[in-house]
Amino acid sequence: MVSKITLSPSKGLEIQKIFNLHLYVSFLLSAMNYLTSPLLNIDEIKIIKGDLETSIDDWEDGKKTAGTQAAKVKNNLQLNRDSEISKRCTSTIIKKILTNPLIKSFSIPKKVHGIMFTKSLEGMEYGRHIDNAFMSSGRADLSFTIFLNKEDEYKGGELIIENINNENIFKLSAGNIVIYPSTYLHSVKKVNNGERLVCVGWIESYVKSIEEREYLFDIDAGARGILAKHGRSEELDLIFKSYSNLLRVLGS
Repeated sequence: MVSKITLSPSKGLEIQKIFNLHLYVSFLLSAMNYLTSPLLNIDEIKIIKGDLETSIDDWEDGKKTAGTQAAKVKNNLQLNRDSEISKRCTSTIIKKILTNPLIKSFSIPKKVHGIMFTKSLEGMEYGRHIDNAFMSSGRADLSFTIFLNKEDEYKGGELIIENINNENIFKLSAGNIVIYPSTYLHSVKKVNNGERLVCVGWIESYVKSIEEREYLFDIDAGARGILAKHGRSEELDLIFKSYSNLLRVLGS
């Protein structure tokens, strides 16, 4: 049986600047290397949703930004990236991702790019596809989806992420993000009722390799866990030094 690890905090736990070893270290090479985490608070969600609701004329066919193959299975609406509301909300999302210590440790972000706000109405879906490796905005190492409305506000619309042996289903609470390698096939199930509102985008990492990012994540999480429990030490300085030097070797 293939092991798979979900790197996500325990229910009800707020993300702290120093996160605990036992919550975040994966220990095993997972077949499904993804992370779920709270990202936006209630006030931030309210502001973003309020902005999106006022931009009635800025929604367009999602096929406009899809690749040749993806366009054949894509059926949703997306906010025009050049609109002022899109630019303002995009700036908020990028800032939140780049200042989140858990996401930074997991993804080692060089650039957060290609952000889109998408809407799926009743009957809309996004069939099985894979994201382009290179976009005009950057390389896609990791993909992410941020859920903007409550789970009970729509039926269907689950994000399906596949690996060799199985598929994983995500329908998260408002304000939560799921991050996963862009190399995985994925899809969005048909919305049967209501409206699905999400933000999607990509992360170009300093480290291309999924496995190497995980090794670095484990070292970083382990070192932070030791620091939180026992404080600074000469031995811990060596671990942090090794992490930094490995990042220099593996990074691009």
